[in-house]
Amino acid sequence: MLLLLHVLMLSLLSSGSAEVVQDFESECGQFFANRKSPTRFPESQYKQICQTLKNYVYYATFYDTQNKIPVYSAYKFDGLKDCTRQDKWYIEPQLDDTNKSPSMEFEKDVRNKIQGLGDHQALNRDYKKSKHDRGHLEPVFQAQSQGCADATFTLTNAAPQKPSFNRGQWRVLERNIAEELSNQCPPNKYTVYIVTGVVPGTNNINNRVTVPSHFWTAYCCLDNNNKCQISGGFIGENENIPPKDKTVKDLETELTALYKVTSFKLFHSTTEPQASKKRIRIKSMKPKGNRFSKILKLKKKYIKKAF
Repeated sequence: MLLLLHVLMLSLLSSGSAEVVQDFESECGQFFANRKSPTRFPESQYKQICQTLKNYVYYATFYDTQNKIPVYSAYKFDGLKDCTRQDKWYIEPQLDDTNKSPSMEFEKDVRNKIQGLGDHQALNRDYKKSKHDRGHLEPVFQAQSQGCADATFTLTNAAPQKPSFNRGQWRVLERNIAEELSNQCPPNKYTVYIVTGVVPGTNNINNRVTVPSHFWTAYCCLDNNNKCQISGGFIGENENIPPKDKTVKDLETELTALYKVTSFKLFHSTTEPQASKKRIRIKSMKPKGNRFSKILKLKKKYIKKAF
């Protein structure tokens, strides 16, 4: 009986473990294909976050505290959901005070409780009058649930994105990927993993937050044998021009060069099938004419942005 009580107490303590973790493969590996994360950089400026809201973990983020933007966010996609978009943004208290809550919180609720707030992350004031949107990495379009959609509104899941790109080409791409993955990777056959990231550029906002030069995303439809049968990716400059359609291998090659590292892997080699992988068929992303206007009207609640 005492042993059972001890086990239960350990379980309760572990459920409240820190959101900023030492190894998110072990702490929130469910968001990575075969529980293997994309490449992680060893420098101390990079933090691993199990994105937690109200004691529930929704996705994982690899965060750069020096540039004050994420490197990438990784998440599972369960099909299109009709989630409501909020315009209030959370921050990660533990990035500036390791003794604080393991859950994301609103900045106003911790402003007077953390000395040095914003030393290691972006704050809402950084984006004011910056002429940049808070560009989601995991977007509302691809959230698993309403709770997950709410949890995407944390500044550790956002990077400065030019409004024309965020509300134009990139938003159309996010929506089209969600639609095509829903059709071509049904949940009875596949488990869909997505990782979305940015590449730091040479400019910044508020002399604090680095503006990305590129936004990128990659998907993997894992079959019942844990093999990535359908995969692909996109990368685009932080401008309102169509992102480039890439194979995972080609995207990894480009990211290796952009990050100036010896190798950058999006999905672990254990996920690769024996046969050639297929890619989903993404519809034209060109936001022109009545089609794009119709998307904006139908999804007006998703277009509003907090500045």
